[in-house]
Amino acid sequence: MNNVFRKIINRFYRHKENITINEMLEILQSNKKAILVDVRSSQEYSEGHLPGSINIPVYNIEREAEKMIPNKDNIIIVYCSAGLRSRKALQILKKLEYKNLYQIEGGVENL
Repeated sequence: MNNVFRKIINRFYRHKENITINEMLEILQSNKKAILVDVRSSQEYSEGHLPGSINIPVYNIEREAEKMIPNKDNIIIVYCSAGLRSRKALQILKKLEYKNLYQIEGGVENL
């Protein structure tokens, strides 16, 4: 099975909003307006985060998202430690009518 076909099959069977670290890197390299959002606490963010990310803790995302990310058409990739908070953040962002939403599958604990 060639790599392109394998990628299509893998994407079909995974939830479309879940992406791998490699897919995140591809998106960030190909779209300079894409925004990487760490939804962990400010303390966790200060202890280490992915380069280029901004911090909007999930407990503040409803209040802060529209100020920090005014363009609702931008690609937004959220992440947390294990994926639970980023899933919640995606739900909130959907309610706020953001359109191009992704989360790093399984969080960043396993990096």
